[in-house]
Amino acid sequence: MTRSPATPLPPPKARRSLREAAALTQTQLATRVNVTRATIRAWESGRTAPRGRKREAYARLLKTLAEEDAARGTRSTPPPEPAPAPAPAPAPAPAPVIEPVSGPASDTASDPVSGHGEGSEPEPGSGLEPESGSEPEPVPEPAPEHPVLTPAQAFDALYEFSAPALVRQAYLLTGRRELARESVERAFQTAWERWPEVARDRDPVGWVRAAAYEFALSPWQRFRPRHRQPEPPPADPGDRTLLNALLRLGPQHRRTLVLYDGVGLDLPETAAETEASTPAAANRLLHARETVAGRLPALADSRVLHQRLTELASAERLWAAKPTGVRKGGERRARFRTRAAIAFTVALIGATALTVRTAPTHYEPAVSPGVAVRGVPPRVAPGSLSEAERELRQKLRDRLQDGPERLEPRLE
Repeated sequence: MTRSPATPLPPPKARRSLREAAALTQTQLATRVNVTRATIRAWESGRTAPRGRKREAYARLLKTLAEEDAARGTRSTPPPEPAPAPAPAPAPAPAPVIEPVSGPASDTASDPVSGHGEGSEPEPGSGLEPESGSEPEPVPEPAPEHPVLTPAQAFDALYEFSAPALVRQAYLLTGRRELARESVERAFQTAWERWPEVARDRDPVGWVRAAAYEFALSPWQRFRPRHRQPEPPPADPGDRTLLNALLRLGPQHRRTLVLYDGVGLDLPETAAETEASTPAAANRLLHARETVAGRLPALADSRVLHQRLTELASAERLWAAKPTGVRKGGERRARFRTRAAIAFTVALIGATALTVRTAPTHYEPAVSPGVAVRGVPPRVAPGSLSEAERELRQKLRDRLQDGPERLEPRLE
């Protein structure tokens, strides 16, 4: 039995554009598809993709929105109106006072750095230039409403805003201070390498958080020599018990508990970030809560558990590196990987060229080694004739020479 191909969907950006063109909110669209708002947000950001009947319903709805958008665009183009007849020239009147008019006609392209517009200087002969000998009145320049940030400044702002909290969350996942700091740094370095994608994401903090969690919970961390050395536990006995209870959970259960009860995400968002279905995320959360409550009965209440997780993460003295150092470290790693790839490619090309140069042009079969052959009788040389054999030989010779049976060819 062959599986039918999935229903095609437009890109995530096009999905959001169609929804906004139809003046629908994520909640309204989620109600029409019979899903949650967080699921629509995950679909529009590209972090998850719909499957099954939800995918078919979502595709039909987007197709309907696209057709409505195309119909609105067709109706919005009015037919060309006839040109009005020229009006008679009015009588000359005193020059009116020119006042700034707000509207589309007065909006000109402006430089985001200096704030000057294209039409800020008066054209010669227009009657707006200052008279000779008089100084023009200074016009106050409008301050830019939204300052334009460079990619480095935007990255530094994101790092300073979210890095300390992410380090504390990674500590709850791993129980290791140095690994938590390194996980967050690696995640931000990856974000800096893919900054255009991260900057356009609907939730850049969530993008970095997912990358940091993946690095912190990687099974390859156990093979590192640093991971084999134990770190000093928290000083408070209650914090030690809570941290041990967290570390006894499986990686996915621990991650689900930290996201839901620690960070404060709702269940669909937690399921989307852990790449699991909503029922699976709910089962993991319930199992993690039961395990923690079995060791600490006072944490059966979710609000108390949230408060204790916050206190545990805040009690440790965790620090994060400067954003400049993180960016430079990521650039050094990128340069190292690039040079290593170039060196490997050059070595591969050199080895291939050497092989082609020294390889034989024709096949030469290998000479098999000699093998002793046994069971063959030795070759015997002829020995001396006996008396009877000599007489027989002489008799034969005499008859051949003198007998009439011998024929000799003669020339005629």
